[in-house]
Amino acid sequence: MDKKESLVTIPQHVGVIMDGNGRWAREHGLPRLEGHRAGTENIRRVLEACNEFGIKILTIYAFSTENWGRPRAEVRGLMRILEEVIDQEVQNLHKNGVQLRYVGRLEGISQRLQRAVRDAIELTKDNDGLILNVAFNYGGRSEILDAVRRLMGDGISPQELSEELFERYLYTAGLPPPDLIIRTGGEMRLSNFLIWQAAYAEYYSTPTYWPDFNQEELYKALLAYSQRERRFGLLREG
Repeated sequence: MDKKESLVTIPQHVGVIMDGNGRWAREHGLPRLEGHRAGTENIRRVLEACNEFGIKILTIYAFSTENWGRPRAEVRGLMRILEEVIDQEVQNLHKNGVQLRYVGRLEGISQRLQRAVRDAIELTKDNDGLILNVAFNYGGRSEILDAVRRLMGDGISPQELSEELFERYLYTAGLPPPDLIIRTGGEMRLSNFLIWQAAYAEYYSTPTYWPDFNQEELYKALLAYSQRERRFGLLREG
């Protein structure tokens, strides 16, 4: 039986906390930055697997607002890797109909990188294939604060405010919330990732490090998801 056919339900929107790059590098006797590079190269393979399974939206947690506290050399290396990925991959993403979106604050990253991100978004904005949200310089609490600031700036009164209106001010405006959050590397926490949007998402943790997270590992996550009953706080009749 085809793996896709064996899944009862397939999530429309999957979020991934890509963890374990540093530990992967240590186990392979490599510098930490090589782990991040291997993890970045793995994104292409996971995108292909998402397409095969019929996932419509993938949101990847690439760099958090807290990651600025890492050693400067590692932060500079991560920025350089992102620039390289955009330069090398955006045309291929565009060719395959992927729509690239940025989730996070552009402020704080270099002007060159900001331009590269904006150009990539502009190039792919009309594509109707898989949507790839790259959460970079992202934090869930910062996102909520930014949304509140924009609401206040637009003069929205407390009486007008609703969950639906609030969601229009989030970075993910116009997209459905994630159905499934996958965390690689074995940890069991959200780490400030999509904390509003993931309120009712199913959670799946795997000890597999992100550079080794392949189609088979994605299938395991989707299989676990398809076996769960999502009630959204409601009781099942009968």
